[in-house]
Amino acid sequence: MKTENPIEVIRFKALREELRYTQQAFAELLEIPSTTADIERGKSKISGKVVAALMKHFHINPLWLFGESKDKYLKKTETLDVFPKVITLNSQSTENIVLVNEKAAAGYPQNIQDPGWYEQLPAFDLPLPQFRNATYRGFQVEGDSMLPRIQPGDWVIGRAVTSLDEVIDSRVYVVVLSDSLLVKKIQKVPGKYKLKLISFNESYLPVEISFSEIQELWLVNSKLTFGIENSEESSLLRELKESMKELKSHLKTN
Repeated sequence: MKTENPIEVIRFKALREELRYTQQAFAELLEIPSTTADIERGKSKISGKVVAALMKHFHINPLWLFGESKDKYLKKTETLDVFPKVITLNSQSTENIVLVNEKAAAGYPQNIQDPGWYEQLPAFDLPLPQFRNATYRGFQVEGDSMLPRIQPGDWVIGRAVTSLDEVIDSRVYVVVLSDSLLVKKIQKVPGKYKLKLISFNESYLPVEISFSEIQELWLVNSKLTFGIENSEESSLLRELKESMKELKSHLKTN
């Protein structure tokens, strides 16, 4: 007769599947030799090291894992530090706005704590009241996921967010993860320590991320657009003009 696995084993496996990790990938993340198969079959116990890794990477509540609490995640996760890891100053020792272009954005997550890396990036000051008393950074947008409101190649200026409890639903943010930099509209997932990242372009499906995956967060408060003649509105206007020409030509021939 088959004995049912302990609750921690059941929840461990369910967590891996929910996070969409393979047994091998989850084992590598948690520094488990080989795969998680032995744990999920109940042949190996979940060590304290594994529990600590689950807390570190996903803020899993150990009491929930072992069936002693209904709270899956540790409390106060919203206070995770997402403030910029490096602040840049100008010659007057006041903060300036660093510009991160498309090429630099690819290496931003990996160099996020390297002051020397920021020195190669251009920076400027905006003597406007909207850009005082806070830390700002400029990011160039890549791809078409935020069309039609944000065009590929546009620049967005973001204000640094101190903690995740400051997140405002349905606002646009620059989200810096461990391996990527995204510009998305954000919504908190009720009852979970997760954010939903939403594209304006409806061909891109929303994705959910854990709070613990975020390195930095910047609230977008302005945008710089170039090549206005290439905007969606201008394209539509050109199409209408062409249609009018065709209609006039058709009327003349008749």
